[in-house]
Amino acid sequence: MKRAAPIITALQEAARSLNSICSTSYPDKIQLAIDLLVERLSAGNKLLVCGNGGSAADALHICAELVGRFLRDRRPLPAIALNANQSILTALSNDYSYESVFSRQVEALAKPGDVVWGISTSGNSKNVVEALRTAHTLGAYTIGLTGESGGAMAEHADVLLAVPLSATPRIQEIHVVTYHVICEALEVAVCDARPPAIDVPNRP
Repeated sequence: MKRAAPIITALQEAARSLNSICSTSYPDKIQLAIDLLVERLSAGNKLLVCGNGGSAADALHICAELVGRFLRDRRPLPAIALNANQSILTALSNDYSYESVFSRQVEALAKPGDVVWGISTSGNSKNVVEALRTAHTLGAYTIGLTGESGGAMAEHADVLLAVPLSATPRIQEIHVVTYHVICEALEVAVCDARPPAIDVPNRP
């Protein structure tokens, strides 16, 4: 039991952090993100997600939940993680700069009405900030998932999900809960919707 004491302490800290944000405006911000994504995905637009390090893993996780399923079978939702293609990341880093690895892909893939979701604990990851800035120039909407200050991302996010905490591990833990809540809400919103009709041309 003594050996488990630090583990229990860490779990209790995480629980307190999660509890503390329930009385802030953060849940309302999550609802804004859900509303935006439901509207855009229902209109036939797509979601592009990006982040570095652990946030890159979060981007992959989000897209896996949406293209696959979260809790129930339903039609897949169009979501692409911009940090998934190693050839693109290394080519752009080598030929241009690491700051451009996401914005260049946004230029290639984003259409007006799409949503670009950037994840950065500090809010200051230059490549993520640049992706959001570029998204606006193309008429896409933006979501920023970050920490207490919002950082440089705050200026470029239509919906800013700034976890009101300062400790990096606690912020990242809330990030996981945040996108799980969003994915479940999106699934509920589309699970009973009929899939769009597809006009398949006659083959000779």
